[in-house]
Amino acid sequence: MKILLFGKGGQVGWELQRSLAPLGELTALDFDSADYPADFSRPELLAQTVLDVRPDVIVNAAAHTAVDKAESESDLAHAINAAAPGVLARAARQIGALLVHYSTDYVFDGSGAQPWREGDATGPLNVYGRTKLEGEQAIVASGCAHLILRTSWVYAARGGNFAKTMLRLAQERERLTVIDDQFGAPTGAELLADVTAHAIAQTLRDPGKAGLYHCVAAGVTSWHGYARFVLEQARAAGVELKASAVEPVATSAFPTPARRPHNSRLNTEKLRAAFGLNLPPWQDGVRRMLTEIMK
Repeated sequence: MKILLFGKGGQVGWELQRSLAPLGELTALDFDSADYPADFSRPELLAQTVLDVRPDVIVNAAAHTAVDKAESESDLAHAINAAAPGVLARAARQIGALLVHYSTDYVFDGSGAQPWREGDATGPLNVYGRTKLEGEQAIVASGCAHLILRTSWVYAARGGNFAKTMLRLAQERERLTVIDDQFGAPTGAELLADVTAHAIAQTLRDPGKAGLYHCVAAGVTSWHGYARFVLEQARAAGVELKASAVEPVATSAFPTPARRPHNSRLNTEKLRAAFGLNLPPWQDGVRRMLTEIMK
């Protein structure tokens, strides 16, 4: 089996290189790869890459994820998040490949407190969410075989993340304030990559499993709860912290160019039932990541 991975340099793409390798021959590309065009800001070039490699599976881990920046560069966000997935989907349909794509809780409006299901009405609040939704729609419209995995609050030991920021600030400041009215599940890139490999293998055996799924770690917390957990783990590991407390504040205390959804909970029943998966509590993945970065 031949697998073509886009976005190998990102947090999810980095983990996918590990999880996909046992499945078959892997060609992993980033925007500046010399072997084949893979710059998502120029979507028109991507189809030729697919036709040249002729993979059985295309995995798209490339995205414009700078949520606030997307508000001022909507054309670029649209090219990367909407137009490029559409090009990949049509090329996948042409050669009969399975396309795997990642989307986001930001396709919803963040209202209520119930975990969002795959069939719930969408209503993105910002450019990032709108362009990611357009990418989903382009894939479905193409008619290609696909797996779309919506996720949220993604982190990895590699690169920057919320936990690292909190640890740094807690060592610099005596008092931290963190938003406590946005709720979701911190989800490790490692978990996403492993679920992806598992889902690909099963979907190739049973094409009826293709479709849209929600994929996040189990449980729910706020950014405030996430920060408290990180600092508790750090103290238990003997890390000296200056901050004595983490105070909760409303989203309004930190105005940003892009509106954020308050409810980012995602219901994963469909994914777990279809693929026979157990999604571990979010604390397990964060604890493991912290162990790695605090060595």
